[in-house]
Amino acid sequence: MFLAAQQAAGVVAAKHRGDFAGGEELLSVMGDERAQSRGFCLLAELALTLVRSQTGQSMDDLVQELSLLMADAALTGPPSQDDPG
Repeated sequence: MFLAAQQAAGVVAAKHRGDFAGGEELLSVMGDERAQSRGFCLLAELALTLVRSQTGQSMDDLVQELSLLMADAALTGPPSQDDPG
């Protein structure tokens, strides 16, 4: 499962730098949808744990903040790479 999480991080990194084809290729080698889901779930959990350790927030507070950000992004689009916050 850790390999799947590493691959999921690679997908995110590739897409972030504009390498959409590379991200899709990496996604395809991750395996079936179940393996992909587990990899992205572990990646999300690790990322939230990292943020929690840096901010001191509870996991519930982080998830609530993330939910609000996702709702805002659904209405306005995701923040640009140049957006500081």
